[in-house]
Amino acid sequence: MERKQFLKSLGASAAFAIAFPCLHGCSSDNDEETEGNTPIPTGIDFTIDLDEPANAKLADNGGFVLKNLVVIARNLEGEFVAASQVCSHQGYEEVRFVDSDGGIFYCDVHGSRFEQNGAPLNQVDGATAKTLKIFKTELTGTMLRIYE
Repeated sequence: MERKQFLKSLGASAAFAIAFPCLHGCSSDNDEETEGNTPIPTGIDFTIDLDEPANAKLADNGGFVLKNLVVIARNLEGEFVAASQVCSHQGYEEVRFVDSDGGIFYCDVHGSRFEQNGAPLNQVDGATAKTLKIFKTELTGTMLRIYE
């Protein structure tokens, strides 16, 4: 008898009871390892209109907005910078731009800090985080393009 026929003859609940331990065995028992494992965004290429009310925070130096898992900021010098909103330390979507140390990207989950070029500034949990992914920006009129 083939597996498909065997499982069909047992019924859905019996098949689940047999399969569940196998499925559970493939998962991690450590919840902290599985939390926040959002993949770092790739293939980024989008534009935002700086005149839209949703992007008003970008009118001020130090302001930032979040879009498509990207932190888009106007740094303290008035230039636009963009980085992954997903922290390279453990994959939490908590990276923000903060007006500290000349303007840095910061993840408040574990305290990871990154320069505007993505270089890690500190050690977390005894190890230095990987470089934060940085995206290019290009301003044409009021349209800001964020891309790889």
